[in-house]
This record gives sequence, structure tokens and C-alpha cells, in this order.
Amino acid sequence: MADTLPPANKMKTGGKNAMIFVLITVMINSVGFGIMIPVLPDLLQELTSLPDNEAVLWGMWLTFVFALFQFICMPIVGGLSDRFGRRPIMLLSLLGLGIDYFIMGLAPTVWFLFLGRIIAGAFGATFSTANAYIADISPPETRAQNFGLVGAAFGVGFMLGPVVGGLIGDGFGPRAPFIAAGILSFINVAYGFMFLPETLALDKRRPFSWRRSNPLGSIKTLGRIKGVKTLIFILFLLATAHTVYPSTYAFSTMGGLGWTSGDVGLSLGAFGLASIIVQGGLIRVIIPKVGLFWAGVIGILSAVIAYTMMGSADQGWIIYAAGPFAAFAGLYGPALTNMMSSRVSESEQGELQGAIGAAQGLALMIGPFMMSGMFWYFGDTENRASYGLETFPANIIHMMQHVITGAKLPYVPGAPFLAAALLALISFITYCLVTTKADRNARYKPAKAADVIDEDVAVNTQSAATSEM
Repeated sequence: MADTLPPANKMKTGGKNAMIFVLITVMINSVGFGIMIPVLPDLLQELTSLPDNEAVLWGMWLTFVFALFQFICMPIVGGLSDRFGRRPIMLLSLLGLGIDYFIMGLAPTVWFLFLGRIIAGAFGATFSTANAYIADISPPETRAQNFGLVGAAFGVGFMLGPVVGGLIGDGFGPRAPFIAAGILSFINVAYGFMFLPETLALDKRRPFSWRRSNPLGSIKTLGRIKGVKTLIFILFLLATAHTVYPSTYAFSTMGGLGWTSGDVGLSLGAFGLASIIVQGGLIRVIIPKVGLFWAGVIGILSAVIAYTMMGSADQGWIIYAAGPFAAFAGLYGPALTNMMSSRVSESEQGELQGAIGAAQGLALMIGPFMMSGMFWYFGDTENRASYGLETFPANIIHMMQHVITGAKLPYVPGAPFLAAALLALISFITYCLVTTKADRNARYKPAKAADVIDEDVAVNTQSAATSEM
């Protein structure tokens, strides 16, 4: 396939094929990420023969390895796509994901899972290449809408992934969902090889530079950016709290409620549907109506309520009742991002996004240690046999008594969610203290059609960053 762009009269067809492929790729990626969540506890128990509160530590390290390699490789993948074109990098990344899924599904020992997570982190950084594809094939007047389709594809995929993974896992075992995801990935590779055009012309490419592709460069922006450091710190705390979902949600609900992987998958599917409703529709009404500050208040307080309900649940319906609050928590992402954007100049916008990405990348590496550690400590089933399942508000009281006085260790499998609620509460207090009158009066400014990344994409990208586990 030629490296140069096709003539203008053929570009529409090529662009259509590329658009279809990008949307399918993003959806398959998010399906694969979601498939893993409900069946990982069963797979880890099969490979390690450990109880839940010890198996979760293996899950913690798997999550960390994935986040570390994605943090390292995402700027490298972007630089390679600028040098060699979008098509080969996208196909190579998708091929790597397919290999990862098969390694996970056929792993004879737990160490093979680490190999799979390393490959997934290195090759799973396809969102930057997908966004570059959209920028290549979309005229300015439709670019924002096309980015919105990418966000919608991710949302649909992540809604379906846990449901599919849970149901297949219940019927055919914890390895089967990974095999299914691998097959889907290889089918998409074959489709892309036959129909995907190259969209980056030779004269538009630039040499690969390790300086531009250095993952530590984004961390340096945290020290350079001015006027928004506290808001970035708030976003960091909230992103750290959000890692409770991929780290311990399945372990917590299986341990505390006796759920199966199918139950976990259905609940996450319901959460995904609620999130699509809020982020795909209600967010467009709520933020312009109440303003950025109050949207942030609603979002952060909703997160506090959702985490507290999930951490204290002793019946399944409480988890589902927390779903709408978890969905409305999605308001704080665009509110904080817009608020920070209004505080810096146009020339600093790219640097701001680098700082936000660095903060979220650090949260993805730090959060799993905190959340998995909480489940390891408070989720020991021997304590359940002795003392029973602690529920709200006794769980919080007894946890505090244990920490302060050394009283008996309670059984609280929802402890990671209570820790997430505390982080969100600290975020809320800090948010109220550091925001100004100008912030409270700031109104929402939707992205223009010519913008490279529109606001919905920023929201979904942030969600992706904390859900790709």
C-alpha cells in the first residue's frame, strides 16, 4: 500500500475505511480491558492457589506493570507513528494486544501473566495513534464530531467487556474471555491489513526523537506549569481513588457479597451504561447550566457517595444503587480540565495536558498499591469467619478502632472503596479551599469544531486512562 496520500476523490473512501477501523480498534481495546476485570480473581486463584486477600497482591503488581509500560511506551508509540506512519504502528499495536490476550488465556503460571501485561502496556498505547488517525482524515468542520465517536466507541466497548467477560467466564472458565478477545484482535488485524490506508504523507513525517518521546518529559511539566498545581493535585487524588475499580472491585464484591464473575460483569455493564448516559447526554446540559465550579462539586461529592456505598455494601442492590452516583462523578473531569485550561495561556495548553497526563500516569502506578494493600489487610476471610461482615457505619468505626487502639481486625472487603471515599473527600475539601470567585463564576466553553481534541474526548480519555486494566 502506497505511503503517499490518495487523491482527494479517493480520500473519502480511505478515510471511511480508516474511521471504521479506528472505531473498531478502540472498541476492541476497551472490550479487552473490561473482559479481564471480572475473571481476574478466579484466574489468579487458579494459578496461585491463594485466598482472595493474598491473590489481590498479584493483581496489584500486574496492574502496576501494565501502567508502567504504558507510561513509558505511549510517547514512544506516538513518535514512531509520526516517523513510520499510522498504519504499521496501529497494526503492530493491535497484533501485540492479540498476543497478550492469548498469553493471558493460556498462561501455565502466574509469571506468564506478567509477560502478557508487559506486552499489553507496551502495545496497548494505541489511543494516541487512533487520535492521530482522526486528525489526519477529518476536515476541521467534522474533527470534533469524529473524536466524539472515538469516545463513544470506548464507552460502548468498556460497557460490553465486563458483561461478556463475566458471562463467558461463568460458562467456560476464566481463561475463555481472553481467548475470545485475542480472536477479535486478530480479526481486526486482518481487516486492517486488507483495507486500512496510510493517512500520513511522506512529506508530513518527521524523524523519531528520543527527546520528544522521553516519558519523563511529561513529569517535568508538573514542575513547570504555573497557577494550576493544586488543581492538578486534586485530579491526581481523584485518579488515585478511581484505581479502586480495576484493582479491587471484583475481589471486593466476590469476597463481601459472594458474587460470581458473571455478577461482576453485569454490574460493571450497568455502570458503563449509566456513564454513557451521563457523559454522552446529561453532561452537555448540566455543565453549561450550573457552571464549572458546581459541576466539580457535584462530581466529587458523587464520587464520595459512590465509594462509600460500595465500600459498605452488604447486599447487591446497594452496588447498583451506587451506579448513578459513580456515573455523575464523571462531571469532575471536564470541570477541572476546563478550569485549569482557563488559568493558563494558549501557548501553555499543550504543556498543561502533559502535566495532567503525568499526574494521571503516576496515579495509575501508585493507586493499585494503596487499594490492593487495603484489601489484603482488611479482606482476610479468617476474620470473616470470626467476626462476620462489617457494614456501615460499624465498618468505619471498627477500622478506626483497630488503627488507633489495636482492637480486633474487622473483616471489611470494601475497605479499598472507603479509602477511595476518603481521598475523594480530601479532594473536595481542597477544591473548596483553593478555588476562587473567578472559578465559581466561570462558565463552560465547549470545544470548537476545529479543535484537535474536543471536550468529550478529554473526558473519555481520562476515563480510559484509569480503566485500562
